Amino acid sequence: MNKPLFLLLCASIGSGGLRAAAAPAVRELTLDKRFLNLPVKNKAPMQRVKLLVDGKVAREFDIELADREPDFWVFLDLSPFHGKRAILQADTLPADSTALSAINLADQITGAEALYREALRPQFHFSSRRGWNNDPNGLVFYRGEYHMFYQHNPYGWNWGNMHWGHAVSPDLVRWQELPIALYPHQFGDWAFSGSAVVDRANTAGFQTGKEAPLIAAYTSTGRGECIAFSNDRGRTWTEFNGNPVVCHKGRDPRLLWHRPTRRWVMAVYDEAEGKRWIAFYTSPNLKQWQFESRIEGFYECPDLFELPVDGKRSGKLWVLTAASSEYRLGTFDGRQFIPQTPMLPGHKGDAFYAAQTFSDIPARDGRRIQIGWGQVASPGMPFNQMMTFPCELTLRSTAAGPRLCLYPVKELKRLYTTRHARSGVTLAPGMNALAGISADLLDLRAQFEVGTIGEVRLVVRGMPVVYDTASKELVCAGRRNPLPPVKGKVRLRVLADRTSLEIFGNDGLLYMPMAAKFAADDHTLALTATGAPVRCDSLEVHKLKSMWP
Repeated sequence: MNKPLFLLLCASIGSGGLRAAAAPAVRELTLDKRFLNLPVKNKAPMQRVKLLVDGKVAREFDIELADREPDFWVFLDLSPFHGKRAILQADTLPADSTALSAINLADQITGAEALYREALRPQFHFSSRRGWNNDPNGLVFYRGEYHMFYQHNPYGWNWGNMHWGHAVSPDLVRWQELPIALYPHQFGDWAFSGSAVVDRANTAGFQTGKEAPLIAAYTSTGRGECIAFSNDRGRTWTEFNGNPVVCHKGRDPRLLWHRPTRRWVMAVYDEAEGKRWIAFYTSPNLKQWQFESRIEGFYECPDLFELPVDGKRSGKLWVLTAASSEYRLGTFDGRQFIPQTPMLPGHKGDAFYAAQTFSDIPARDGRRIQIGWGQVASPGMPFNQMMTFPCELTLRSTAAGPRLCLYPVKELKRLYTTRHARSGVTLAPGMNALAGISADLLDLRAQFEVGTIGEVRLVVRGMPVVYDTASKELVCAGRRNPLPPVKGKVRLRVLADRTSLEIFGNDGLLYMPMAAKFAADDHTLALTATGAPVRCDSLEVHKLKSMWP
C-alpha cells in the first residue's frame, strides 16, 4: 500500500465562512503504478490539469473533474514515466475541493471489471474504453495487423483534447485498444486527423531495425501538416524533426504511394480563395513536398483510391471522396485529379462521417476496406461514439454509370452463432415470417419480389425498416431513400448492434447507417407485408456474439 500522497492547496479563504475562492492546487506523487485514474462529472466546471515530470509539462488537458461523486472515471497512462516523481496541478479548484485527492494511482483502470459490458456498449462496432472518439485516422495494414487510429478525447465524454487513439485487429472484427499513439505537441496544438502508410522502401530513411517504418501524417493545429514514424509496428512514435512538412490553411492529410510516378501523394483539405478544395502535393521521400493542383467542392478528411469497375482490371477509376462521403469518379496521374462524373451521393443514413480506407492491404487480398465515424451518442456511459462496421468498397455498373457500393466485410461471420433460415415464403398480410425469433445482435438478409402496392415491413427491436413498393423507397426513422428493384427484386441486409442499425440495399448500392434507441428488453423481430402478398425468396438471420473478450 502506498503512503498517502502529499496534497498542497494554495488558496485564500473568503470571509464569513463562505467557500474558499478558486486557486491553483498541486499534488506531489511518485509514478509507481501504470495508470492515473481521474474522476469525471459531466457539466462540472472545466479544469486545466498538468502533469509535470522532471520539471517539465509532460501532459496537459482540460477535464470536467468531479468534486464529489463522479459520473465515470478516465485514465492517464503513466508507462513512459514509470518510477519518476511528478507534480499534478489543477489551476482553478476551490480550496475545499476533494477532486485532486480523489485521483488515484493503480495498475488497472477504475471500473475495469465492467469494461465492454456496459449497457450501451456496441458489441461488434469499435468504441474506445473511455472518453470520446470521432474520425478514424491512419487505417493501415502491416504484418497481420489492421491498425486503426482515431480522434480521441481520453479525458471526457465530449469532443476535445484531440489525441490519436490506437487499436489493432487480426481480422477487422476483434479489436484490442493499445496506448495512445500521438499526443498533442502542446496544449492547444492538437493532433487532428490524418493517415498512415508503410514505407517499405524506406524512402524517408527512418528505418532503424528490421521492421518497415509506419509513417503517419496528421494535422498539428498549431503548426501544419506533420509526419511521425514508428519502427516497432506502431507501438511507439517519433516526430520528424523537420515538421511541419506542409503549411497552409487546411487539415487532414491523406498519404498514398503512386506507383506509376514512384512518388508519394498527399491529398489534403485546403482553404484558398475563399473556397474549399482538396489539394495534391507530391514527394519522393515524405519529407519535402511540392504543391501540384487543387479540385474544388470537397470538405475535410479526403480519401483517394483506385477501384476496378465490376471487378475488371482493364476498367479502373479513381475515387475522390471526403468527410460527407459524397464522391467523384475520374482519373489521377499522380498530380491532378480529372473528374468524369458530377458529385455523387454517398451514405443515406444519419450516423456516418469522415470515413477512411485502409492502406497497404496485400495485393493477394485486393479489397478496399473502409471504416467511418459512427455518430451515435452513448448517454450515461463512460465512452461516447463508435466506429461503423468495416465495409468492402466496389464499383458497380448501373444504368446511370458506375457507382460505389459498400458491403460488410466477410469476417463478420466469425461472430455468427445461431442461424435461422427460410426460403420460398409468401408473406400474406398479417403473417410474421420472423415469429418466434428474437435477438439482441444480428445480421439479417432478405430477398423479396416487389409488387405495385403495399409495404414490406421489417421491425428490429421496435425500429421499423419499411420498403414502400409503390414509391420504390426504403424508409427508416424519417429518412426515405430510393431503392429501385433489380429484375423485380429487392435485396436487404441489416446489422443490428446495441445502439445502431446499418442497412444495405441491393448489395450495397444503398447504405443507411442509423443511430437507434432500442428498449433494453425488446429483442423482438418481425417481417410482414401489407396491401398484397409478397414473395420472399430467401430470409436468413444470424445471431451474433460479442467481439469483446
